[in-house]
Amino acid sequence: MAEYSIPSSSVTTRHVLKAWWPLAASWLFMALELPALSAVVARLPNPEINLAAYGGVVFPLALIIESPIIMLLAASTALSKDWDSYIKLRRFMVRTSVILTVLHLTITLTPLYFVVVEGIIGAPPEIVGPARIGMLLMTPWTPSIANRRFHQGILIRFDRSWAVGVGTAIRLLANGSVLVVGLLVQTIPGIIVATLAISAGVISESIFSSLIARPIIRGPLKEAPLPETLLTFDAFLAFYLPLAATSLINLLNQPIGSAALSRMPFALESLAIWPVINGIMFIFRSPGFAMNEVVVALFEEKGAIYALRRVVIGLAVLVTGLMLLMAVTPLARFWFRDISALAPNLAQIATGAFWLALPMPLFSMLRNYYQGIIVSSKRTRAVTEAVAIYLVSIIIGLGAGVAVNTVTGLFVGVAVFSLAEGLQVIWLAWRSRHARAQARAESAP
Repeated sequence: MAEYSIPSSSVTTRHVLKAWWPLAASWLFMALELPALSAVVARLPNPEINLAAYGGVVFPLALIIESPIIMLLAASTALSKDWDSYIKLRRFMVRTSVILTVLHLTITLTPLYFVVVEGIIGAPPEIVGPARIGMLLMTPWTPSIANRRFHQGILIRFDRSWAVGVGTAIRLLANGSVLVVGLLVQTIPGIIVATLAISAGVISESIFSSLIARPIIRGPLKEAPLPETLLTFDAFLAFYLPLAATSLINLLNQPIGSAALSRMPFALESLAIWPVINGIMFIFRSPGFAMNEVVVALFEEKGAIYALRRVVIGLAVLVTGLMLLMAVTPLARFWFRDISALAPNLAQIATGAFWLALPMPLFSMLRNYYQGIIVSSKRTRAVTEAVAIYLVSIIIGLGAGVAVNTVTGLFVGVAVFSLAEGLQVIWLAWRSRHARAQARAESAP
């Protein structure tokens, strides 16, 4: 099939939704992963220790290590248009994966681990050992994610967005199988069950994405005409490095958040709830995550600016309304106490923190909309600027919380992250204003 295209007249709301819903389904499937994992670990021995080890150390560190390759999805969607570009992107993906995997093992297997976990993060002593086991079992995470995101970009570029959702379903099936075994056996430590499940899922999805993209690579991608100006390594770096820096800066908030929560009141409780509250927020924010690649793929088409804006506003209102409904009814407490299996005192804390996260679905939708516009216009430095504002805001806010040291760490963390994302959205909106104005002018009759 040829590269994704829309009718030459104008992009409509239907075109946007057609491109968006398979990606949104994929993100939603992934969003269900963390609540399922937390619910299982909460039902195994020593739930607070194992949840804190995963949410406070393993997951944040794994995200930091993989951060340079997270934006491969956007890069592959934007640049995988011809054989020459594909080869260069693949070479970059493989080499970066090897380097980052070596880094992962170096942190995990050497004394550097204690420097990072005890010295920098300041993790409670009881979670240091379990977290190290989890880090070792998460070794396949980075290369699998890199391969998956690279091939998913090709699938999106060549109108196979549906395959992204199927791949995520396969990922959930794989890690769900491991979680069920752990739940039935009941003697395997929760950190081992969690990290084996995550690794099994990303490996399965990576293999599927490679296989489903193979006919595209051998067919329409290889046969696509070469551009007049071939993609050079310098041009690729100019495009990609700001995105990679954005991922790195953005994901620094995870260990920074863990380090701050470890130094505020109710540290162990806050770290235990942290992955659970992140899991439910991932669900509500996931429709916005899918918007980035949709905007990148469609923004240059006539009329896209209006159709994209309608969809973004409509979805933001819908998702925020659903989250508000959950907050004002017993659903939130039911989720944390009965579904996530948190102890009653932890469920009460989580329910209070949930209110502080209400703006996040709106911010997620707007952030990815404006960010997609900027990536589409190839001015990726603005994305890095916005994330730098986000990180600085988090550092200042969490630092104040640690200095005051009178408010439960989880409440401070959720409030600060919500405010910081709002500031990020404001900056992205301002930096994308010229691209939006130009798109409106070009779409005028």
